[in-house]
Amino acid sequence: MKHSKLFTLASALFLSLGTITTQAAEKNIVAVAVDAGQFKTLVAAVKAAGLAETLSGKGPFTVFAPTDEAFAKLPKGTVENLLKPENKEKLVALLTYHVVPAKVMAADVTTGKVKTVNGKEVSVKVTDGKVTVDKAKVVKTDIVAENGVIHVIDSVIMP
Repeated sequence: MKHSKLFTLASALFLSLGTITTQAAEKNIVAVAVDAGQFKTLVAAVKAAGLAETLSGKGPFTVFAPTDEAFAKLPKGTVENLLKPENKEKLVALLTYHVVPAKVMAADVTTGKVKTVNGKEVSVKVTDGKVTVDKAKVVKTDIVAENGVIHVIDSVIMP
């Protein structure tokens, strides 16, 4: 009897986890970032730059997403300055430097230069199973969305 209850509980847990994963994969990159809760600054910047519609579109995209903590590492006033309407061009350049126009899962990442939506290349390095993009460390991988994938980075990368 105990095994039956344990099996039922385990089955329910796995089914609910599967539902969460499926629901995330049915949302676009912007919606997944909003739901994650750790990308408030990134989402605000994407909206200020007018990129929300693009990143909600068909894709596929790979987004190297800095967390709120990553944005907090920037010099004081940097984010506020970038969010000003007169700096929209700089903000777009910065944000599109974090986006690759393809879906690249962690298992497919190799060392080399990768062209971003910005037009410039980021330097990706794989060492002992750890990945860096420019000098930012990838701290979480493969957050799947319907139009691509998010890899979480610990620093904002600069074009």
